[in-house]
Amino acid sequence: MTSLTIRERQPADLPGCVDLLAEVHRVDGYPLNWPDDPTRWLCPPELWRAWVTETRDGGLAGHLAVHRTPPAGHGAPGRPTAEVARLFVAPTFRRRRVGAYLLRQARRWAAEQHLDLALEVVDQVRSPAVALYEREGWRHVATETARWNAPDGSEVTLRRFVLPAGDGPGQGRPGQ
Repeated sequence: MTSLTIRERQPADLPGCVDLLAEVHRVDGYPLNWPDDPTRWLCPPELWRAWVTETRDGGLAGHLAVHRTPPAGHGAPGRPTAEVARLFVAPTFRRRRVGAYLLRQARRWAAEQHLDLALEVVDQVRSPAVALYEREGWRHVATETARWNAPDGSEVTLRRFVLPAGDGPGQGRPGQ
């Protein structure tokens, strides 16, 4: 298997991230609504940190961001919470644990910051994303209607997951 490295995303990575996101959107329909400005979507004001998974030849295999949340957050009462967002993996790197390693990187970072983590995912039957989060120790805590609609105008149901600081499987590196 190709050796993969997780590192902090750099500004120079954004064109490759947008290309990768476009490929994921074509294959999987993520994000559900294609953003008017994909670069801005990857760099919203609430962005705290972002990581990419890079192949040995410098290509990108995955992306994950962590966003600041309002003070109330969605984790344990009284605990600061950050939101995992913008997780996507190149279709050719699926089933190689790239998403799991990115989630673990975010978890390690959050533990250092003494933050709980939360995330939302579109509620779909047999969703690979939901299976990944559950496998990685995330807890489903709520199902709610999104404040935005699907491309056809229909309502979107979201599943909310949390991972309190220190929870979840152990560490590891992609490609091992």
